[in-house]
Amino acid sequence: MSRIREAFARLKHSGRGGFIPFITAGDPDLQTTKLLLIELAAAGADIIEVGVPFSDPVADGEVIQRASERALRNGVAVTDVLACIGNANQHIDVPVVLFSYFNPLLQFGPERLIAEAKHVGADAILVTDLIPEEAGAWIDILGTAGIEPIFLVAPTTSDERLERIARHARGFIYAVSRAGVTGARDQMTRDAEALVKRVRRVSDLPVAVGFGISTAEHVWQVWRFADAAVVGSAIVRELEKLSGRQDLVKRIGTFARSLVGAAP
Repeated sequence: MSRIREAFARLKHSGRGGFIPFITAGDPDLQTTKLLLIELAAAGADIIEVGVPFSDPVADGEVIQRASERALRNGVAVTDVLACIGNANQHIDVPVVLFSYFNPLLQFGPERLIAEAKHVGADAILVTDLIPEEAGAWIDILGTAGIEPIFLVAPTTSDERLERIARHARGFIYAVSRAGVTGARDQMTRDAEALVKRVRRVSDLPVAVGFGISTAEHVWQVWRFADAAVVGSAIVRELEKLSGRQDLVKRIGTFARSLVGAAP
C-alpha cells in the first residue's frame, strides 16, 4: 500500500478529514522550504504538496504567481526542488506530492524526472495542464516507478471526462472547488460539494478539495463532504507577509495548526 493510501486509511479509521498544505519550493529560499516541510508535517499535515516554480502558472492566482516569481529569481529549478524534497524526507514521514505544470517537467525529461522523484521519495505527481487523453505514456512510467498520478477535476468537467479521469487516477482525486484560478476566498461555493458527489459515483478514491480554502471554517466545511482539504494560497500569502522574519517557519506552523485545530 502506498503512503498516500495509508494516510487516507488512517484518516478514515480516525474519523476525521485530511489536511494538505501547499507551498512553492524556493519561496523564500530552498533551506526555508525544507524547514517548512518539516514544520508543516509537525503541524498536522497528512500530505504536503510542493510546487515547482514556473514562469507561466496560468491556473494560479496572483499570490502563487508571485511565489513562483520569487523562487525563479532565486534560480530554483526542478533539480533543486527534488533535492529539497529528498532532504526534507530524511526528517518527515508525510507523503509528498510534486505539483507542477508539464513544461518544466518536459524540459527536465519525464523519465529522468520520475526516476529522480522516486529516488528522493516523492509519492505522487500532479501536473495541472496534462489531460488524461495525452497522459498515457506518462501514467505508464509513473506506474512502473510506483509514483501515483494525481488529476484535477472541476465543476465544469463532464461526466464522460470524470469517468476517464477516474480510470487513470491513483492516490486521490483533486477536486477544484470552483472555476477559475487558485486564490483564497471569503466563502466556499456549493459547486465543490456537488462535484465531490459526482466523483464518488465513478470512483472510490479519496477526494481532496482545493482552490479558495483559506480558513479553519472552510476546512471544516470541506471535511463534511470530502476526504481532505487543500490549503495553498492562504499559506503562501502568510509566507509573503512574514518575509524576512526570523520566526517565519514557526509562525507558518502556528497558522497551519489554526486551520485544523478549530475544526471538530
